[in-house]
Amino acid sequence: MTEEHAPGSTPVAGQSIRYRRAKFSTRLYDDCLYTAAHAWLRQEESGLWRVGYTHFATRMLGDPVELDFESKDGDAVEKGQEVGWVEGFKAVSDIYSPLSGLFRGGNDALLTDIEILSRDPLQSGWLYRLEGEPDSDCLERSAYISVLDAAIDRILGNKTPS
Repeated sequence: MTEEHAPGSTPVAGQSIRYRRAKFSTRLYDDCLYTAAHAWLRQEESGLWRVGYTHFATRMLGDPVELDFESKDGDAVEKGQEVGWVEGFKAVSDIYSPLSGLFRGGNDALLTDIEILSRDPLQSGWLYRLEGEPDSDCLERSAYISVLDAAIDRILGNKTPS
């Protein structure tokens, strides 16, 4: 893993580092929390979070085809509750809430251009908003890097130390 920044550039949100392992690379932001299920959360304002898939998750999903949300704006949701689904070329995946609170609507831009989900997953390709507070299961960037390392090791067939 190395830090890379273009000279004089300002990241869109938070400071980022470039994570690289095997043939996979992505940007990870310090103003995001991450989940072991490869979702990210970024606070918009006190108690309001944007939620999306990490670049790793979108790679596993494949080219996105369609998505829908079962939860509607204002619905109460519990951590781990299914709030929708997304279909990709490789898989159909349920979308879960990483925290308990209120569902605050999906990203309308995905309805007209679903490909931004994979093209720009950590910025304009966010999935939905939630109102609530993350718990200790949400990971800081450094802890998420360990999750990525383990996932890539499993894909490569590497044995991880016990």
